[in-house]
This record gives sequence, structure tokens and C-alpha cells, in this order.
Amino acid sequence: MNFNETLISGEFIKRYKRFFVDIKIGNNTVTAHCPNTGSMMGLLKKGNKVWLSKSDNPKRKLKYTLQIFEDQNSKVGINTHLTNKIVFDALKKGSIKNFTNIDSIKQEVKFGENTRFDFLLTEKTKKTFIEVKNVTLSREKNIAEFPDAVTSRGLKHVKELLKAKQKGFEIYLLFLIQRNDCSKFQLAKDIDPEYCEFLIKAVKKNLKILCYDCKFSPKGIKLNREIKFKIQ
Repeated sequence: MNFNETLISGEFIKRYKRFFVDIKIGNNTVTAHCPNTGSMMGLLKKGNKVWLSKSDNPKRKLKYTLQIFEDQNSKVGINTHLTNKIVFDALKKGSIKNFTNIDSIKQEVKFGENTRFDFLLTEKTKKTFIEVKNVTLSREKNIAEFPDAVTSRGLKHVKELLKAKQKGFEIYLLFLIQRNDCSKFQLAKDIDPEYCEFLIKAVKKNLKILCYDCKFSPKGIKLNREIKFKIQ
């Protein structure tokens, strides 16, 4: 997944009203869009280096969009709008070993009354729903965690995936770790015990879990290594 523009470096000052961040670029301070509704726990430290994109669209109120934090020399992608683009690019290229014989890929597919899953894969003998979650949290060295806040939406998605399983679909939850400094992944039970306990039960009912980290370059972000995940 490549960026449309060359990224600009800056220094984080503060986040407010969820979608706004103030960033220092050189001697100037700009207000940028923050495309992440999560808590971004551990990243919002004044003085952290950040990377932004700038839009030339005259209709945009905020010209800048926050894309990447640098935390202790490690890059962390915070733009959740890019998460599915990164995974879609990997699926098309056959980079995810579980899905190498795909006939078609559909995005944002409706299931039931009020649910949409990120991807529906069609293969010769099966259909598979994939729900993707973006991961930025790391409280221990080399360990990524999810969630970083209570996630009622995430809980709903797991429940709906189990319903899809009952209707004959294969079901996957893919955690995309938008970091380049973690070799393990675990559930943050202390942050949302209800979600984590239900997810563990869902795995026993054949919900399959995949975890991948990301590789960063000046041009963009792409899926990298599969990361170890041990259900607790």
C-alpha cells in the first residue's frame, strides 16, 4: 500500500476532540486530522516524532493527516483507514499463506441486519469472512496487544463471525500490527476482559486467528511477517 504523497516529518504536541492533533513542523504549528478513534495508548507523548501526509484538495478543511508515530525509534502506523488497504494488497499478491487460491475478493460485505465484514473470499470449495483489527499498542518490549480500549464493536464482530460459521462460512480474525518492533501478540485482558474472554471461547468454536506486522518505507506500508499468537 503506497502513499499518494511524500510524507512530512513533524513533532507531536497534543490530541483533542479525538480527530484533531497539533503538530509542529519546523517553526510552525499545524492542526491535522487524526484518522484513529482508539485511545492510541502509549503513543501520545509530547515531542514524539510523527509523519504526516498533505492534501492539495482545496475542499479539505484540514490539509494534513497524521499517518505514523515514531516511538522509541520504532514506527507505528495509526491510520485505521489504511488497515484494510494493506490487507487487500497482501491478499491480491498472495502474501497471506492461508489464502493462496482465491477466486474473488469482496470488501465491506453485508452479513445479517447490521453487520459488514471487511472481506469475503471465494475459493472453489469454500467462502471465508475475514474481519481485520488494527493494532498499535505495545506495553512490553516486543509484545503487541489488542485492544487498547473497551471495544463493544469488536465484541459484536466476533459474535457475528460465529453466526457466519453456523451458516457454513470459514471465519478469520486478522490482527494487523502496524508496528515494526514486535515479535509476539497477546490479548489485553486487563483493558477489556469481556472481549478477551469471549474471543478465547470463539477460538474454541473454530474462529481462526492470524497476526501480521508491517514493514515501513518512505513510499508506503505493507504486510510483513506472521507474528506468534498464543491464546491464553
